[in-house]
Amino acid sequence: MSAPSPGTTPGAPRAVRGRRPVPRAVKDVDRVSTRLPAALRRRQLLDVAMGVFAERGFHDASMNDIAVEAGVTKPVLYQHFTSKRELFAELLGEVGRDLQETITKAVAAADGPREMVELGFSAYFSYVNQHRDAFQLFYGGSMARDEEFAEVVNQTESAVAALVAALIEIEGLSAEQRRVMGHGIVGMIEGASIHWLRSNSDADPDALAHQLADLAWRGLRGVQP
Repeated sequence: MSAPSPGTTPGAPRAVRGRRPVPRAVKDVDRVSTRLPAALRRRQLLDVAMGVFAERGFHDASMNDIAVEAGVTKPVLYQHFTSKRELFAELLGEVGRDLQETITKAVAAADGPREMVELGFSAYFSYVNQHRDAFQLFYGGSMARDEEFAEVVNQTESAVAALVAALIEIEGLSAEQRRVMGHGIVGMIEGASIHWLRSNSDADPDALAHQLADLAWRGLRGVQP
């Protein structure tokens, strides 16, 4: 058994040559997250918050939950969003714009009303399938209990209904009647989408979109003024 080196205490842990202990504060900073440019950090926080709100709802989710999931401290989160309400409202507006733009671009590529309906329904279901957290956030139970949030959803629904109303070519129907029917069709596809997600249905989203579009189109053809 070799004797301890001069200047050491028997039984003490042996120092590793060439390495210095890492201060706790430095470890905490590294663990929280790597510094990102402000715009990228804000985008990251929005993306993380989307998942947290979709899973827990607005009322049950907390800013601390979001900070933990994002790997940042609460002060960092509050540098970008002054409140949970501001963060949620920005997400709602973003989802509403994305959904509306997705459908608008889809129907713009159609050659006629029938194809517009088909492409519009397909774009809607494709969005729902690819952005499930966003759709869950947009149509979660938090909306009905808050007038400001509900208004954001209503504005998007009205914009999409207006797109649908413009496709209804039935002689004798007033503009208001077309708008009401447009809302009816939007309600149909929203209800089907919500059920499809919540029931974990194995129905193919593309096939479902085609079937609902066919149902809507055939129904419109049979409407009498």
